[in-house]
Amino acid sequence: MRILYCAIDQTVPGTTGGSIHVAAVAEGLAALGHEVHVLAQPGPGGFPRGRAAWHAMAPPLGRRELRWLRRGAVAEVVRARRPDVVIERYYNFGGEGIVAAATHGAVAALEVNAPVVDYAGSPKARLDRALLLEPMRRWREHVCRLADVVITPSAAIVPDWIRPERLLTIEWAADTTRFRPGAPGPAPFARKPGDVVAIFAGAFRAWHGAHHLVDALRLVHQAGGHRLALVLAGDGPELPLVREKAAGLAGVTILGAIPHEAMPATLAAADIGVAPFDVAAHPPLALDFYWSPLKVFEYMASGLPVVAPRIPRLAGLVEDGREGLLYDPPAPPALAAALESLLDDGRRAALGRAARERAEREYSWAAHCTRLAGAFERALARRAHGATVP
Repeated sequence: MRILYCAIDQTVPGTTGGSIHVAAVAEGLAALGHEVHVLAQPGPGGFPRGRAAWHAMAPPLGRRELRWLRRGAVAEVVRARRPDVVIERYYNFGGEGIVAAATHGAVAALEVNAPVVDYAGSPKARLDRALLLEPMRRWREHVCRLADVVITPSAAIVPDWIRPERLLTIEWAADTTRFRPGAPGPAPFARKPGDVVAIFAGAFRAWHGAHHLVDALRLVHQAGGHRLALVLAGDGPELPLVREKAAGLAGVTILGAIPHEAMPATLAAADIGVAPFDVAAHPPLALDFYWSPLKVFEYMASGLPVVAPRIPRLAGLVEDGREGLLYDPPAPPALAAALESLLDDGRRAALGRAARERAEREYSWAAHCTRLAGAFERALARRAHGATVP
Protein backbone atom coordinates (compact mmCIF):
# COMPACT_ATOMS: atom_id res chain seq x y z
CA MET A 1 0.00 0.00 0.00
CA ARG A 2 1.01 3.62 -0.51
CA ILE A 3 0.26 5.50 2.71
CA LEU A 4 0.30 9.22 3.49
CA TYR A 5 0.49 10.15 7.18
CA CYS A 6 -0.74 13.70 7.84
CA ALA A 7 0.71 14.88 11.16
CA ILE A 8 1.59 18.48 10.43
CA ASP A 9 1.26 19.65 14.04
CA GLN A 10 3.93 17.17 15.20
CA THR A 11 7.70 17.73 15.33
CA VAL A 12 9.68 14.60 14.49
CA PRO A 13 11.91 13.55 16.08
CA GLY A 14 10.76 14.96 19.40
CA THR A 15 10.12 14.10 23.04
CA THR A 16 6.32 14.27 23.15
CA GLY A 17 4.13 11.18 22.99
CA GLY A 18 2.64 12.37 19.71
CA SER A 19 6.03 12.75 18.07
CA ILE A 20 7.21 9.33 19.26
CA HIS A 21 3.96 7.76 18.10
CA VAL A 22 4.12 9.26 14.60
CA ALA A 23 7.73 8.17 14.07
CA ALA A 24 7.05 4.63 15.34
CA VAL A 25 3.94 4.11 13.22
CA ALA A 26 5.51 5.55 10.07
CA GLU A 27 8.62 3.41 10.36
CA GLY A 28 6.62 0.37 11.50
CA LEU A 29 4.33 0.48 8.46
CA ALA A 30 7.32 1.03 6.18
CA ALA A 31 9.09 -1.97 7.75
CA LEU A 32 6.12 -4.10 6.65
CA GLY A 33 6.91 -3.17 3.04
CA HIS A 34 4.45 -0.30 2.55
CA GLU A 35 5.43 2.97 0.89
CA VAL A 36 4.98 5.58 3.61
CA HIS A 37 5.12 9.37 3.24
CA VAL A 38 4.77 11.63 6.27
CA LEU A 39 3.84 15.31 6.50
CA ALA A 40 5.31 16.72 9.71
CA GLN A 41 7.70 19.31 11.10
CA PRO A 42 11.40 18.37 11.26
CA GLY A 43 13.23 18.42 14.58
CA PRO A 44 16.39 20.52 15.08
CA GLY A 45 18.57 17.84 13.49
CA GLY A 46 16.21 17.12 10.62
CA PHE A 47 13.89 14.19 10.07
CA PRO A 48 14.86 10.67 11.17
CA ARG A 49 16.55 8.46 8.64
CA GLY A 50 14.75 5.26 7.92
CA ARG A 51 12.39 3.56 5.51
CA ALA A 52 9.64 6.23 5.60
CA ALA A 53 9.85 9.36 3.42
CA TRP A 54 9.46 12.59 5.41
CA HIS A 55 8.15 15.88 4.00
CA ALA A 56 8.20 19.20 5.85
CA MET A 57 4.83 20.85 6.42
CA ALA A 58 3.63 22.86 9.42
CA PRO A 59 0.43 24.70 10.34
CA PRO A 60 0.50 28.44 9.61
CA LEU A 61 2.48 30.32 12.27
CA GLY A 62 3.11 26.96 13.95
CA ARG A 63 -0.42 27.08 15.44
CA ARG A 64 -2.30 23.79 15.32
CA GLU A 65 -5.57 25.77 15.51
CA LEU A 66 -4.77 26.89 11.95
CA ARG A 67 -4.18 23.39 10.55
CA TRP A 68 -7.22 23.56 8.28
CA LEU A 69 -5.58 26.40 6.33
CA ARG A 70 -3.13 23.82 4.95
CA ARG A 71 -5.97 21.89 3.29
CA GLY A 72 -4.93 23.03 -0.19
CA ALA A 73 -1.31 22.00 0.33
CA VAL A 74 -2.34 18.62 1.75
CA ALA A 75 -4.76 18.06 -1.14
CA GLU A 76 -1.94 18.80 -3.59
CA VAL A 77 0.24 16.15 -1.93
CA VAL A 78 -2.61 13.65 -2.15
CA ARG A 79 -3.07 14.44 -5.83
CA ALA A 80 0.65 14.06 -6.50
CA ARG A 81 1.35 10.95 -4.39
CA ARG A 82 -1.96 9.14 -5.08
CA PRO A 83 -1.96 7.24 -1.78
CA ASP A 84 -4.16 4.26 -1.13
CA VAL A 85 -4.58 5.38 2.48
CA VAL A 86 -4.37 8.77 4.22
CA ILE A 87 -3.93 8.75 8.02
CA GLU A 88 -4.68 11.95 9.92
CA ARG A 89 -4.17 12.65 13.63
CA TYR A 90 -7.47 13.97 14.93
CA TYR A 91 -7.80 17.54 16.12
CA ASN A 92 -10.99 19.59 16.48
CA PHE A 93 -9.71 22.19 13.99
CA GLY A 94 -8.24 19.64 11.59
CA GLY A 95 -9.75 17.42 8.94
CA GLU A 96 -7.43 18.45 6.12
CA GLY A 97 -6.14 14.92 5.46
CA ILE A 98 -9.51 13.19 5.81
CA VAL A 99 -11.23 15.61 3.42
CA ALA A 100 -8.42 15.26 0.87
CA ALA A 101 -8.63 11.46 1.08
CA ALA A 102 -12.39 11.47 0.63
CA THR A 103 -12.14 13.89 -2.30
CA HIS A 104 -9.45 11.91 -4.14
CA GLY A 105 -10.64 8.38 -3.51
CA ALA A 106 -8.17 7.22 -0.86
CA VAL A 107 -9.11 5.31 2.26
CA ALA A 108 -9.37 7.86 5.09
CA ALA A 109 -8.02 6.75 8.48
CA LEU A 110 -8.64 9.00 11.49
CA GLU A 111 -6.31 8.47 14.44
CA VAL A 112 -8.14 9.61 17.59
CA ASN A 113 -6.06 10.22 20.72
CA ALA A 114 -8.36 12.78 22.40
CA PRO A 115 -12.14 12.91 22.85
CA VAL A 116 -14.29 13.60 19.82
CA VAL A 117 -17.37 13.55 22.08
CA ASP A 118 -17.79 16.15 24.81
CA TYR A 119 -17.49 15.25 28.47
CA ALA A 120 -19.97 16.54 31.05
CA GLY A 121 -19.24 20.18 31.82
CA SER A 122 -16.93 20.67 28.83
CA PRO A 123 -16.19 24.42 28.32
CA LYS A 124 -15.80 23.69 24.60
CA ALA A 125 -19.32 22.26 24.51
CA ARG A 126 -20.72 25.34 26.29
CA LEU A 127 -19.03 27.62 23.77
CA ASP A 128 -20.27 25.48 20.90
CA ARG A 129 -23.87 25.67 22.17
CA ALA A 130 -23.53 29.43 22.53
CA LEU A 131 -22.81 29.56 18.80
CA LEU A 132 -26.31 28.04 18.31
CA LEU A 133 -25.47 25.64 15.46
CA GLU A 134 -22.73 23.82 17.40
CA PRO A 135 -20.25 24.17 14.52
CA MET A 136 -17.37 22.40 16.27
CA ARG A 137 -19.39 19.31 17.10
CA ARG A 138 -20.93 19.21 13.64
CA TRP A 139 -17.51 19.53 11.98
CA ARG A 140 -15.78 16.80 13.98
CA GLU A 141 -18.73 14.45 13.46
CA HIS A 142 -18.56 15.21 9.73
CA VAL A 143 -14.87 14.27 9.73
CA CYS A 144 -15.71 11.02 11.54
CA ARG A 145 -18.37 10.22 8.94
CA LEU A 146 -15.82 10.69 6.15
CA ALA A 147 -13.35 8.31 7.80
CA ASP A 148 -13.26 4.73 6.54
CA VAL A 149 -11.27 3.68 9.62
CA VAL A 150 -11.33 5.29 13.08
CA ILE A 151 -8.33 4.26 15.20
CA THR A 152 -8.49 4.84 18.94
CA PRO A 153 -7.42 3.28 22.25
CA SER A 154 -10.92 3.84 23.69
CA ALA A 155 -14.29 3.59 21.99
CA ALA A 156 -15.73 5.84 24.71
CA ILE A 157 -14.20 8.96 23.13
CA VAL A 158 -15.67 8.58 19.63
CA PRO A 159 -19.34 8.79 18.53
CA ASP A 160 -21.26 5.61 19.31
CA TRP A 161 -22.80 5.56 15.83
CA ILE A 162 -19.49 4.55 14.22
CA ARG A 163 -20.06 1.05 12.88
CA PRO A 164 -17.88 -1.74 14.31
CA GLU A 165 -16.22 -2.60 11.01
CA ARG A 166 -14.89 0.97 10.80
CA LEU A 167 -13.58 1.10 14.36
CA LEU A 168 -10.14 -0.20 15.33
CA THR A 169 -9.69 -0.11 19.11
CA ILE A 170 -5.98 -0.60 19.70
CA GLU A 171 -3.30 0.26 22.25
CA TRP A 172 -0.21 2.20 21.46
CA ALA A 173 3.10 0.44 22.05
CA ALA A 174 6.85 0.47 22.64
CA ASP A 175 9.90 -0.29 20.54
CA THR A 176 10.68 -3.61 22.19
CA THR A 177 13.99 -3.87 20.33
CA ARG A 178 15.37 -0.64 21.77
CA PHE A 179 13.55 -0.72 25.11
CA ARG A 180 14.79 -3.87 26.81
CA PRO A 181 16.55 -5.00 29.97
CA GLY A 182 20.22 -4.12 29.76
CA ALA A 183 19.74 -1.62 26.90
CA PRO A 184 23.18 -0.17 26.10
CA GLY A 185 24.23 3.39 26.76
CA PRO A 186 25.18 5.57 29.71
CA ALA A 187 22.58 6.16 32.40
CA PRO A 188 22.05 9.89 33.10
CA PHE A 189 21.97 9.29 36.84
CA ALA A 190 24.15 7.65 39.47
CA ARG A 191 22.87 5.05 41.90
CA LYS A 192 24.32 3.94 45.20
CA PRO A 193 24.96 0.24 45.89
CA GLY A 194 21.86 -1.37 47.33
CA ASP A 195 19.46 1.28 45.99
CA VAL A 196 16.15 0.30 44.45
CA VAL A 197 15.41 2.98 41.85
CA ALA A 198 11.85 3.94 40.93
CA ILE A 199 11.54 6.10 37.82
CA PHE A 200 8.87 8.44 36.50
CA ALA A 201 9.14 9.65 32.90
CA GLY A 202 6.58 12.14 31.64
CA ALA A 203 5.40 15.62 30.85
CA PHE A 204 4.82 16.79 34.46
CA ARG A 205 1.24 17.88 34.07
CA ALA A 206 -1.16 17.87 37.01
CA TRP A 207 -2.87 14.63 35.97
CA HIS A 208 0.46 12.79 35.66
CA GLY A 209 0.68 12.87 39.46
CA ALA A 210 4.47 13.13 39.82
CA HIS A 211 4.11 15.16 43.02
CA HIS A 212 2.23 12.21 44.58
CA LEU A 213 5.28 10.07 43.91
CA VAL A 214 7.53 12.43 45.87
CA ASP A 215 5.08 12.34 48.78
CA ALA A 216 5.03 8.53 48.60
CA LEU A 217 8.83 8.35 48.70
CA ARG A 218 8.83 10.44 51.85
CA LEU A 219 6.38 8.01 53.48
CA VAL A 220 8.49 4.99 52.49
CA HIS A 221 11.60 6.60 53.98
CA GLN A 222 9.72 7.43 57.16
CA ALA A 223 8.78 3.76 57.42
CA GLY A 224 12.45 2.76 57.13
CA GLY A 225 12.61 1.98 53.40
CA HIS A 226 15.72 4.04 52.76
CA ARG A 227 16.81 1.77 49.89
CA LEU A 228 14.16 3.36 47.69
CA ALA A 229 15.44 6.14 45.43
CA LEU A 230 13.52 8.17 42.87
CA VAL A 231 14.49 9.42 39.40
CA LEU A 232 12.24 11.94 37.64
CA ALA A 233 12.73 12.42 33.89
CA GLY A 234 10.91 15.06 31.86
CA ASP A 235 9.68 18.61 32.05
CA GLY A 236 6.40 20.45 32.31
CA PRO A 237 4.28 22.88 34.33
CA GLU A 238 4.23 20.74 37.50
CA LEU A 239 8.01 20.39 37.72
CA PRO A 240 8.44 23.43 40.03
CA LEU A 241 5.93 21.90 42.48
CA VAL A 242 7.78 18.59 42.33
CA ARG A 243 11.09 20.33 43.01
CA GLU A 244 9.55 22.13 45.98
CA LYS A 245 8.16 18.91 47.46
CA ALA A 246 11.46 17.10 46.92
CA ALA A 247 13.57 19.77 48.62
CA GLY A 248 15.58 18.19 51.42
CA LEU A 249 14.38 14.65 50.61
CA ALA A 250 17.24 12.19 50.16
CA GLY A 251 17.38 9.89 47.17
CA VAL A 252 15.67 12.12 44.60
CA THR A 253 17.29 12.83 41.21
CA ILE A 254 15.55 15.27 38.85
CA LEU A 255 16.90 14.90 35.31
CA GLY A 256 14.70 17.34 33.43
CA ALA A 257 13.98 16.66 29.77
CA ILE A 258 16.17 14.07 28.11
CA PRO A 259 16.19 12.93 24.45
CA HIS A 260 13.97 9.97 23.70
CA GLU A 261 16.91 8.10 22.24
CA ALA A 262 18.47 8.16 25.74
CA MET A 263 15.37 6.67 27.39
CA PRO A 264 16.10 2.95 26.77
CA ALA A 265 19.37 3.14 28.74
CA THR A 266 17.72 5.36 31.36
CA LEU A 267 14.90 2.91 32.02
CA ALA A 268 17.24 -0.08 31.91
CA ALA A 269 19.22 1.50 34.76
CA ALA A 270 16.09 1.67 36.97
CA ASP A 271 14.17 -1.03 38.85
CA ILE A 272 10.51 0.11 38.99
CA GLY A 273 8.42 2.17 36.56
CA VAL A 274 5.78 4.41 38.12
CA ALA A 275 2.76 5.96 36.38
CA PRO A 276 0.91 7.74 39.24
CA PHE A 277 -1.92 9.18 37.13
CA ASP A 278 -4.36 11.45 38.93
CA VAL A 279 -7.54 11.13 36.86
CA ALA A 280 -9.45 13.60 39.06
CA ALA A 281 -7.10 16.37 37.90
CA HIS A 282 -8.21 16.12 34.24
CA PRO A 283 -11.99 16.44 33.66
CA PRO A 284 -12.05 14.84 30.17
CA LEU A 285 -11.00 11.57 31.81
CA ALA A 286 -14.54 11.37 33.17
CA LEU A 287 -15.38 9.81 29.78
CA ASP A 288 -12.76 7.10 30.22
CA PHE A 289 -9.04 6.82 30.86
CA TYR A 290 -8.62 7.14 27.12
CA TRP A 291 -4.84 7.45 27.02
CA SER A 292 -2.74 4.55 25.86
CA PRO A 293 0.30 5.55 27.95
CA LEU A 294 3.61 5.12 26.16
CA LYS A 295 5.48 5.26 29.47
CA VAL A 296 3.73 2.12 30.70
CA PHE A 297 4.63 0.14 27.58
CA GLU A 298 8.22 1.38 27.64
CA TYR A 299 8.54 0.48 31.33
CA MET A 300 7.25 -3.02 30.59
CA ALA A 301 9.49 -3.47 27.55
CA SER A 302 12.45 -2.49 29.75
CA GLY A 303 11.60 -5.26 32.21
CA LEU A 304 10.34 -2.94 34.94
CA PRO A 305 7.35 -3.82 37.09
CA VAL A 306 4.75 -1.07 36.74
CA VAL A 307 3.13 0.73 39.66
CA ALA A 308 -0.07 2.56 38.69
CA PRO A 309 -3.53 3.40 40.07
CA ARG A 310 -6.22 0.73 39.95
CA ILE A 311 -8.59 1.96 37.28
CA PRO A 312 -10.24 -0.29 34.67
CA ARG A 313 -8.19 0.75 31.64
CA LEU A 314 -4.84 0.41 33.42
CA ALA A 315 -5.94 -2.87 34.98
CA GLY A 316 -6.38 -4.13 31.43
CA LEU A 317 -2.83 -3.14 30.51
CA VAL A 318 -1.02 -4.31 33.64
CA GLU A 319 -2.26 -7.35 35.55
CA ASP A 320 -2.02 -6.63 39.26
CA GLY A 321 0.43 -9.00 40.93
CA ARG A 322 1.72 -10.33 37.62
CA GLU A 323 3.31 -7.47 35.63
CA GLY A 324 3.12 -4.82 38.32
CA LEU A 325 1.16 -3.52 41.26
CA LEU A 326 -2.02 -1.46 41.13
CA TYR A 327 -2.92 0.69 44.11
CA ASP A 328 -6.22 2.24 45.14
CA PRO A 329 -6.11 6.02 44.71
CA PRO A 330 -6.05 8.60 46.10
CA ALA A 331 -2.28 8.65 46.51
CA PRO A 332 0.19 8.75 48.19
CA PRO A 333 -0.30 6.26 51.10
CA ALA A 334 -1.45 3.40 48.86
CA LEU A 335 1.26 4.28 46.33
CA ALA A 336 3.84 4.21 49.13
CA ALA A 337 2.67 0.75 50.20
CA ALA A 338 3.02 -0.58 46.65
CA LEU A 339 6.53 0.83 46.31
CA GLU A 340 7.56 -0.51 49.70
CA SER A 341 6.47 -4.02 48.74
CA LEU A 342 8.74 -3.87 45.69
CA LEU A 343 11.82 -3.51 47.87
CA ASP A 344 11.60 -7.31 47.85
CA ASP A 345 14.19 -8.17 45.18
CA GLY A 346 12.67 -11.51 44.19
CA ARG A 347 9.15 -10.19 43.77
CA ARG A 348 10.37 -7.20 41.80
CA ALA A 349 12.39 -9.39 39.42
CA ALA A 350 9.49 -11.78 38.80
CA LEU A 351 7.07 -8.97 37.98
CA GLY A 352 9.64 -7.35 35.69
CA ARG A 353 10.16 -10.56 33.71
CA ALA A 354 6.41 -10.96 33.23
CA ALA A 355 6.10 -7.31 32.15
CA ARG A 356 8.78 -7.79 29.50
CA GLU A 357 7.11 -10.96 28.21
CA ARG A 358 3.75 -9.23 27.86
CA ALA A 359 5.29 -6.21 26.13
CA GLU A 360 6.92 -8.48 23.55
CA ARG A 361 3.69 -10.39 23.05
CA GLU A 362 1.15 -7.54 22.94
CA TYR A 363 2.70 -4.07 23.08
CA SER A 364 5.30 -3.85 20.31
CA TRP A 365 5.04 -1.29 17.54
CA ALA A 366 5.49 -4.15 15.07
CA ALA A 367 2.31 -5.81 16.37
CA HIS A 368 0.50 -2.46 16.41
CA CYS A 369 1.41 -1.68 12.79
CA THR A 370 0.45 -5.17 11.62
CA ARG A 371 -3.05 -4.60 13.02
CA LEU A 372 -3.18 -1.13 11.40
CA ALA A 373 -2.23 -2.53 8.01
CA GLY A 374 -4.89 -5.22 8.35
CA ALA A 375 -7.56 -2.59 9.06
CA PHE A 376 -6.48 -0.58 6.01
CA GLU A 377 -6.58 -3.66 3.79
CA ARG A 378 -10.09 -4.49 4.99
CA ALA A 379 -11.19 -0.91 4.25
CA LEU A 380 -9.71 -1.15 0.76
CA ALA A 381 -11.56 -4.43 0.25
CA ARG A 382 -14.84 -2.84 1.36
CA ARG A 383 -14.18 -0.02 -1.08
CA ALA A 384 -13.51 -2.49 -3.89
CA HIS A 385 -16.79 -4.25 -3.16
CA GLY A 386 -18.75 -1.02 -3.27
CA ALA A 387 -19.29 -0.46 0.45
CA THR A 388 -19.72 3.16 1.39
CA VAL A 389 -18.90 5.09 4.54
CA PRO A 390 -22.10 5.44 6.63
